[in-house]
Amino acid sequence: MTSIEVDTPHGPARAELHCAEEGRAALLLGHGAGGGVHAPDLVAATRAATDAGVHVALVEQPYRVAGRRAPAPAKQLDAAWLAVAEDLGERWFADLPLIFGGRSSGARVACRTAEAGEAQAVLCLAFPLHPPGKPEKSRAAEIDAVDNPVLVVQGERDAFGRPEPAHHREVVLVAGDHSLKADVEAVHRATSEWLAKVVRLLD
Repeated sequence: MTSIEVDTPHGPARAELHCAEEGRAALLLGHGAGGGVHAPDLVAATRAATDAGVHVALVEQPYRVAGRRAPAPAKQLDAAWLAVAEDLGERWFADLPLIFGGRSSGARVACRTAEAGEAQAVLCLAFPLHPPGKPEKSRAAEIDAVDNPVLVVQGERDAFGRPEPAHHREVVLVAGDHSLKADVEAVHRATSEWLAKVVRLLD
């Protein structure tokens, strides 16, 4: 594991790199709004990816690096994320296809930036489709805008709702709520199976 800092337009971000033995692609994973990069589902996804021959970068947004709990506005999150993706793509993952992903807020960032960052696929852990109790405030447009393969791993009792499957979007329900802590092995299994398919498509 290697930890590096990356300059962004909104201050330094941090990336924790977990390298696979043979890197066939690279997966960038972002954290939730108030959480860090060591959330149980992110750890499970990292393990699944490195086992599948995919390098992983766990990306810590500048506001977290600076010690703030409250997330930055969406435009700042997206700009910082794209700066990190560009830097890692040039310095660490040259010539490798990039996969974007994250949990909750990080999944939203991954979806919003997928086209601009030329992500070949997107992994969404606990995508927050709407604020709890407010289904009318849907964020479906963010995930619907992704044209490449998408995996959504969602807790069956997630108060933030869940996206519907689509022609290129797989939705896997696992036990538990928005934290995805109840069955991390199910998260690992779903991520492993999906990444195996994605890597075959990219090879």
